[in-house]
Amino acid sequence: MPVTPAADAAGQLSFPRQHARTQRFTLGVPRSFTVAPDESRVVFLRSRSGSSRANLLWVVDPSTGAERVAADPELLLGGAGEELSAEEQARRERTRESSAGIVGYATDQAVELAAFSLSSRLFAAELRAGTVRELAVPGPVVDPRPAPDGRHIAYVVGGALRVVGVNADAGSAADHAVAEPDSPAVTWGLAEFIAAEEMHRTRGFWWSPKSDALLAARVDNSPIERWWICDPANPGNAPSQVPYPAAGTANADVRLTLFTRHQQGWGAGARSRVDVEWDRERYPYLAAVHWSAGGPPLLLVQARDQRSQLIVSVDEQTGETRPVHAEAVAVPRTSPGRPPAAGTAGGAPTGGVGPAWFDLFPGVPSWTPDGRLVRISDEGGARVLVVGDRPLTGPRLHVRAVLDVSDENVLITASAGPDAGTAPAAAEIGEVHVYQVSAAGIQRVSQAPGVHSAARSGSVTVLSSTSLDRPGPQIQVLHHGKRVAEISSHAETPVLTARVDLVSAGQHRIPCAVLLPTGYTAAGGRLPVLMDPYGGPHGQRVLAAQNAHLVSQFLADQGFAVVVADGRGTPGRSPAWEQAIVGDFAGVTLADQVEALHSLAGIYPLDLDRVAIRGWSYGGYLAALAVLRRPDVFHAAVSGAPVTDWRLYDTHYTERYLGHPTADTPGIGGPAAYATNSLITDEGLSSAAEPVRPLMLIHGLADDNVVAAHSLRLSSALLAAGRPHEVLPLSGVTHMTPQEQVAENLLLCQVAFLKRALGLT
Repeated sequence: MPVTPAADAAGQLSFPRQHARTQRFTLGVPRSFTVAPDESRVVFLRSRSGSSRANLLWVVDPSTGAERVAADPELLLGGAGEELSAEEQARRERTRESSAGIVGYATDQAVELAAFSLSSRLFAAELRAGTVRELAVPGPVVDPRPAPDGRHIAYVVGGALRVVGVNADAGSAADHAVAEPDSPAVTWGLAEFIAAEEMHRTRGFWWSPKSDALLAARVDNSPIERWWICDPANPGNAPSQVPYPAAGTANADVRLTLFTRHQQGWGAGARSRVDVEWDRERYPYLAAVHWSAGGPPLLLVQARDQRSQLIVSVDEQTGETRPVHAEAVAVPRTSPGRPPAAGTAGGAPTGGVGPAWFDLFPGVPSWTPDGRLVRISDEGGARVLVVGDRPLTGPRLHVRAVLDVSDENVLITASAGPDAGTAPAAAEIGEVHVYQVSAAGIQRVSQAPGVHSAARSGSVTVLSSTSLDRPGPQIQVLHHGKRVAEISSHAETPVLTARVDLVSAGQHRIPCAVLLPTGYTAAGGRLPVLMDPYGGPHGQRVLAAQNAHLVSQFLADQGFAVVVADGRGTPGRSPAWEQAIVGDFAGVTLADQVEALHSLAGIYPLDLDRVAIRGWSYGGYLAALAVLRRPDVFHAAVSGAPVTDWRLYDTHYTERYLGHPTADTPGIGGPAAYATNSLITDEGLSSAAEPVRPLMLIHGLADDNVVAAHSLRLSSALLAAGRPHEVLPLSGVTHMTPQEQVAENLLLCQVAFLKRALGLT
């Protein structure tokens, strides 16, 4: 594997080393903001420096900007290293959490008490008093959360949901098991794999607003097939057993139970329980849960094919549910596997209107304080915010998430919609803004070009902003919309600057980022091209943010023109754009990479005789697909952790786009769609064309999301077909690559392969 000096003659770190040791420049960045309702405190996480992995819990006074440490993991652990349980490691893998120290916390309603797990132990921080103490409870502790009144903390240990009194003395009887598993395959209070990986539901229990009840998920993993993740580099180690719900196989059995406390404590004789009832046969997916003072508990449940879903409220006395809002796909879509027609609106699938499936969005469903339902819906070709029965946004905005709901308005993030017009504020490529929305109108909170998000309580808003003009985020504290303080970032400044052109390409107006070598002039002639996409669902790469393009700039500085293209299927533009891939990953996403490349070649100095492509995960699938099916366009590929056979990927993701692998889903897909979109089936391999192009497969052997079998089976199929290729196995590496040396040298190894494959060395 190639190795370059970690620093130059002046002692400056190389970009690969800096990028690896700062974990992609995320260390030292403030995050996870919570604003106290009395507006006197903002709580957040941040490490001490841009190379320190350990997050501390901080408090800032919005009126003065003064910061103080609320909890320091080094002091709390006395300098000892962290010990993480298997459950906590799994939670971090699902959320792509690679830092250390305090990686998450939860507060009471007043934001006076924060609970967190550190080294699998339970700690409580008094945020007003500035004190922290450990609570003596059974361990290892997972996901502790205080009750709204701050008197108890619920947490999970060994698959059991427990509650402890905050003021309990060590060893007292104030710690109680609320629900305990009745078999090794059962857990209480934890999200199942499919919820955490694909539904963005990382929680498994919820407190009542009055602090007198807990709604808890019971997950039975026994129906799921067992897979084995082994470590071939250490043959003495036993493999790990993983329940993995592959497409077409059984999911976990998920139920909800409501536990209500009738006395002061949580002992067995002081509480009652009722099981929550809904049509689980028709709607097996528990996608979201919301419980606030605005109304009874809300559940969003989905059919397995995600073509119908139901929002229900829960009767707290009986556990019965009442429908609040129902949605179902009404009109069949295009035939599976057929690309959308060119020139259709936003790349819309032909043959039908309305959604092909129902997406999930952060922050909804929820109640307004006065009891109206808040949801995000695809209506009239746009993704809109709906409060009660009234849409409050239109086609000029593409709503992405609900951040906060108050008496006055709803705080959202949105990008330019399908009818953004020509106004620069709405039409900038790659921008995401924060808006306040009410019946009286829409007000943009974030003003500068870039990518923004926010947290809010009352009249205090914490606005996090990134832009192309500077590295890292700027964190502003706003009071009634006016800046009153700034929270500093401790992130390192990158040793290079990304010089990005954000443009749209081709007849589909594909959003693209183009990067040329630093200092390049026209006298340099045409450049070999490196396509650097993700290119699939849930992965927007073309963003108006400097740090999003740093690796692409490093690659450009190695002598490439780098193109990042967000084709149809990627998020942030319109429902039709995202759903244009129905039944057809391979045809649509690959066609858009080709379209973007050829369109940009008329504007930039691109050498179309030397074109490479690289990607990870879906991008890895796309990269391998490119050299196998379009070797006339792509001359080399690096494919990292690719999904090569969609029958080996999970249910909720895969069946949304391709249907069921053993039965036709009208308008979506079925067995034929799985075969044609695979890289290793007979149908998939028969689409491989000549000439054979250089291909490097990279895969972490400990990956429990896209298991290593994907790359190994593709390698076997290529070998059987007489198609040479290279395989780079990463021992002990999961779907992430947080290990510093691995991350650094992996980037260098890709550059060396691409240069060799394109004849640049």
